[in-house]
Amino acid sequence: MPAGALQWSGGGRSAAIEMQDVAVIDQPKWPARKAVASPARMSFKMLFEATDKAVTYEDKAKLFRVTGFLANCRMEARVTVPSIGFTWSSDPIDKCPPAAFAVIGNEINGKYYEEETAR
Repeated sequence: MPAGALQWSGGGRSAAIEMQDVAVIDQPKWPARKAVASPARMSFKMLFEATDKAVTYEDKAKLFRVTGFLANCRMEARVTVPSIGFTWSSDPIDKCPPAAFAVIGNEINGKYYEEETAR
C-alpha cells in the first residue's frame, strides 16, 4: 500500500483507504482450473467508522484472533480490463449502503498468536 493511502482519524475509530490505478487480475471463470486471467486496473475508496459494539473473534486451532469494534464500511470502485475494453464503476460512496459486516481492530495470527498466548 503506498504511503498516504490509509488515513486514520478519531483516535483509531475511523479509517479511509484510497488507492488509484492498482494492478489486479480479472479472472471471471475462477476458481475453475486453468481459468484465463487478464490484467486489469482498479481504483477504490473505502470508509470505515467504528460503532460502540466491541467484538472478539478467535480460532485457537487456526492461531487467529481479531479484537475491535463492529464498523460501518462503505466503498466505491472503478475497474477496467483494457484487453476487452471493459469498464465498470460502482455508485458514488455517498449513495452506497454500508457493508453487511466490517470490523476496525487488531488482528494477530500465526507465530505472533503463539507468542502472545504464551505470555
